[in-house]
Amino acid sequence: MRILFLSSGPQVPSSRFRILPFARLLAQDGHRCTVAHSFPQKYDYFPWMGFRPSQLLKRSVRWWHWLRTKLTRYDIVYIDREIFDDPAHETELRFRESCRRMVVDFDDAVFLRYPDKFEHLVRQADLVVCGNRFLEERVTDVTDAESRTLIIPTCVDMDRYQQRPPMTEAGVPVVGWMGTSGNLQYLSQAAEAICRVAADIDFRLLLVVPDTSALTAMNLSGVAIDHEQWSEHTEIAQLHGMDIGLMPLRSGEDWARYKCGAKLLQYLAVGTPGIASPVGVNGDIIGDNQHGFCADSVEEWEAALRALLGDHELRQQMGTAGRSFVKQNYSVQSQYPILRDALTRLTMED
Repeated sequence: MRILFLSSGPQVPSSRFRILPFARLLAQDGHRCTVAHSFPQKYDYFPWMGFRPSQLLKRSVRWWHWLRTKLTRYDIVYIDREIFDDPAHETELRFRESCRRMVVDFDDAVFLRYPDKFEHLVRQADLVVCGNRFLEERVTDVTDAESRTLIIPTCVDMDRYQQRPPMTEAGVPVVGWMGTSGNLQYLSQAAEAICRVAADIDFRLLLVVPDTSALTAMNLSGVAIDHEQWSEHTEIAQLHGMDIGLMPLRSGEDWARYKCGAKLLQYLAVGTPGIASPVGVNGDIIGDNQHGFCADSVEEWEAALRALLGDHELRQQMGTAGRSFVKQNYSVQSQYPILRDALTRLTMED
């Protein structure tokens, strides 16, 4: 197969988790894969250049990517969510016309922001890859054709996410949160519980995030906070430094309902138990409190934190079970054959 992957950018989570690992494995299997990144990255711009010139550059780069399809006849164009973060969809259709098949991958609720574009892309796609069953339901509402959808959960590469070193009872435990600056706001859902626990249990709160300005809107007084910059080169070591991982979300928020649980999967993949809001797929991943705890209210967050902070063996047990679960169900290695076979069937259709 000859596949052109249109990526949001090398550091964008959707590309890092859902595009690059599978493109690498397909290439290792002998398929010709081209990954064309947005430049600047889809949601970014160059401050020194300005917003409008950066958008013009971004569109010019994508125009060049389209011209390449005239030189190389691709069997599939595989689009990461959408090409531009705006309501337009003409560029996607231009790639659709120049490549034999079009695949669109959704790992977030794009339809909440651009409903018309979402419907156009779903109807034009030969295959829609959905990050979870909630997203698939929205796609089938538009197409009424389950045969054109495929669920590939957001995955982690278990070759990269090595088991964290054995936990010890000595030392101050670390409760961690890792993510983008825009999502740090969700920590407010657990802030009161974190403060309550910090009043009588010694632990540190590690935030691995580019910018912590969202903390100004929440009260974490009395909590010992460490802040580290996120880097692709250090994130595994930073995950290894966490004894408990947090993924709070707002239960009544539509956008949160369609998230794919990547943060929670990262914690579990290295053997760290998680505490997560029971929103979307989080409940499926936690698995009846087998790999951590689901917590909605302040009292539930507090109880979960106290249970894990106070029981070293429980943390070890849940972390080990969580890593095994991710390996079997949410790893690149377990999902790659499913995606590969679906793409192969797609290219064999008349």
